[in-house]
Amino acid sequence: MEKIRDKLLELQDEKYREFNKKLCPDTNLEMLGIRIPILRNLAKELVKEDYRAYLDNIQNTYFEEVLLEGFIIGYSKVNIDEKLELIKRFVPKIDSWEISDTFCPTLKIKEKDKEKVWKFILPYLKSDKEFEVRFAVIMMLDYYIVDEYVDKVILELDKIENNGYYAKMAVAWTLAEIGIKYNEKAMKYLKDKNHLDDFTYNKTLQKLRESYRISKEQKEELKKMKKL
Repeated sequence: MEKIRDKLLELQDEKYREFNKKLCPDTNLEMLGIRIPILRNLAKELVKEDYRAYLDNIQNTYFEEVLLEGFIIGYSKVNIDEKLELIKRFVPKIDSWEISDTFCPTLKIKEKDKEKVWKFILPYLKSDKEFEVRFAVIMMLDYYIVDEYVDKVILELDKIENNGYYAKMAVAWTLAEIGIKYNEKAMKYLKDKNHLDDFTYNKTLQKLRESYRISKEQKEELKKMKKL
């Protein structure tokens, strides 16, 4: 275990650390300043070894140790039940948008496992911890904006009551992506009765307007829909 920490200490980059600290001000962990691609490559090497022993004894003193743990879980070749146990143990450690937003896509959820994972993430939407909510929403963004689930995603997003900034931003981002891929469904939801607070609603409209995949005409329509 110490060898891995020594490796991380060797890879630290002070200039990048100062840059990344400004991007992730919410974490309480000390940063070393190691770029994501470097951590991903290290994780891919570690999963070839006895990574379970590492995960069982990891200390998570540094921000990058949490990132590395998440990547190892994502790259690990285990069945879905074991992976969900590892995820369950990991989620409470998420205290930054960068951790949740890089961890979720690394999991590469298989089609055959989607329903089991869907049931697994739903309880997190009711959490009072904003990054647990963000984790579940980003999972929806990454894997469930598809024909079979999009209506369920909209329904679940509408129920979220967490007032954390990063939870709300994740909801807005996900709804905007739905608006790009399933425009009619999203517009109906936004125009009809919904339970979004004004901040999340307006951020959704903003993210839609910022997309190059939305027409100029629709951007004008979205601008008129803003709540003052």
